[in-house]
Amino acid sequence: NILSHGYLFCGPHGCGKTTLARLFAKSLNCQNRKEGSFEPCCKCDSCLEINQGNAIDLIEIDAASNRGIDEVRDLKEGIRFRPAKSRYKVFILDEAHQLSKDAANALLKTLEEPPEHAIFILATTEAQKMIPTILSRCQKFDFHKLTLDEITTRLGMILKQEGIEFEKEAIEMIALSASGAQRDAETLLDQALSFAGDKKITKDEVQAILGIADKSDIFKFLEILAQQKVKEAIEFINNLYFNGADLKEFTKQVLEYMRLIMLLQIDPSNRAPLFLTLSKEEKPKLLDMTNGFSQERIKKAIETLMTAETKLKYASIIQLPLEL
Repeated sequence: NILSHGYLFCGPHGCGKTTLARLFAKSLNCQNRKEGSFEPCCKCDSCLEINQGNAIDLIEIDAASNRGIDEVRDLKEGIRFRPAKSRYKVFILDEAHQLSKDAANALLKTLEEPPEHAIFILATTEAQKMIPTILSRCQKFDFHKLTLDEITTRLGMILKQEGIEFEKEAIEMIALSASGAQRDAETLLDQALSFAGDKKITKDEVQAILGIADKSDIFKFLEILAQQKVKEAIEFINNLYFNGADLKEFTKQVLEYMRLIMLLQIDPSNRAPLFLTLSKEEKPKLLDMTNGFSQERIKKAIETLMTAETKLKYASIIQLPLEL
């Protein structure tokens, strides 16, 4: 197979760019990889060293901290030397868009005429900030946020491997809060594991960690809004606040369901990811709510709640933006 000497992995945070770069490096330098195969053996010295994080021919550089011309010059000096043990010397440059202009131009010269033993993998969340001449010398691969189902399946697999029981709704909550980032989901799962100890991970524990309201509270609040009961709505918000709920997180959740009501008004068979987490009882309830909001009113409600969500960050009286 013909290899490029420069690769650019682009995509949002937490979607696996650096992890895949390490896996690619492992595959390139695997000593037992069969002809025509792409999977590393994970048993040879090279694979084990990468697993343990002490491979001397895999160099990871954080461009956010090493963004200057001097650091890139040092990198260029190191590139001249052949790999100590492996076939390739692999350089993973994380947050590559943060390189200074001079550093990026210095790196460009290396990418134009790299030695045969050097492979560069640049990872970035903001490809539009990369200089065009670097983009033109790399094979570009776009990474995307994971779906709710993909994250939930992965979290379930991790917990089964660890022999820990869990409620499906608990890991669905974690997956929703991660907003498509697997790394964020696994960080939240770590918190849930610390909270639960060796016990079962439950919906109530995850709610406590995330500071989110119960789904029944959200549905109750949506019903109050649909019926335009101002007094009940303000009392409901204050009860939530004094019971320890995170109002910013609550507003985010309400917005998600408001958006779903809007989408269901347009297409009652909509299969948005959030819709897939609803129980058999909740689905018809949400469909009924589409009758309580006109399209103009749901649009206005979403815009108003988005404004409140922004103001919650700076409000001295936390409940006030929502009350208004």
